[in-house]
Amino acid sequence: MSRTIAQPIAEHDGAPLARREADWLEVTLNRPSQHNRIDPADIDALLALLTPLRTDPGATRGLLITGSGERSFSSGYTLQAIETRLDDRLEQLFDTLETLPFVTVAALNGSITGGATDLALCCDIRIGVPGIRMYVPAARLGIHYYSGGLRRYVTRLGLSATSRLMLAGMTIDDAEMLRIGFLSEIVARSALDERIAALRATIGQTEPGAVADMKRHLLALAAGGSSDERFALEQSMAAAYRASLRTPALQQRLAALLGRPTATSTAAGTESAPDPQGEARRKR
Repeated sequence: MSRTIAQPIAEHDGAPLARREADWLEVTLNRPSQHNRIDPADIDALLALLTPLRTDPGATRGLLITGSGERSFSSGYTLQAIETRLDDRLEQLFDTLETLPFVTVAALNGSITGGATDLALCCDIRIGVPGIRMYVPAARLGIHYYSGGLRRYVTRLGLSATSRLMLAGMTIDDAEMLRIGFLSEIVARSALDERIAALRATIGQTEPGAVADMKRHLLALAAGGSSDERFALEQSMAAAYRASLRTPALQQRLAALLGRPTATSTAAGTESAPDPQGEARRKR
């Protein structure tokens, strides 16, 4: 089966590319000769693409973000635009990406710097290839990193690693990126597509409603909050757990595992042949 061809998501030069295959959406940053830097126009285009999915994901089960070429995932926001065109839209984009109600994956095809590191941290899973490096130049430029980015750094990587990267402006390699949790895993460049395909297949087996609720609660747990907020969160998680036990999706999946007819097939008058193995499993 031929792959869907990726298309620009906007008309400006270097606009990110997007490709959808059924429940899987892929976005590719598309300025390889300029280290896939992110321009202000890219932010608007990505917001237009992702914002509707935040409240209405439709059939979308997973999102992959990667970069063009092999040198860089992204060098972050365009330096020339920092003085005049850097506003809260960048943080709005990253907050939107972070809270999408399905699994998001960053495939780091190359090194990563600046605000692009936060883009990757917004994703649930980050896969890298050998030989990549990361660096955050904010302190050297004299920029106080924005609040959402600092929050993600501290909650994902911890205060010690964040201090090294943010305050000392250290450059770290792939092994250290993996050690501190910036990378979820490292795979050979030649095996990257295969690993992503396997991950996509695994994600496709999950129940979207359970994923969305658990992701929302995981983010809330990481954010912390007051005692009242934590109590409300505990109540919300407990309610979501109880509700998940009553969903038709759970009943159908359990029926498949236990080898018994589903409520749908029974209602339709479908009779299933006896399943000795399923009966033996139930007796155990």
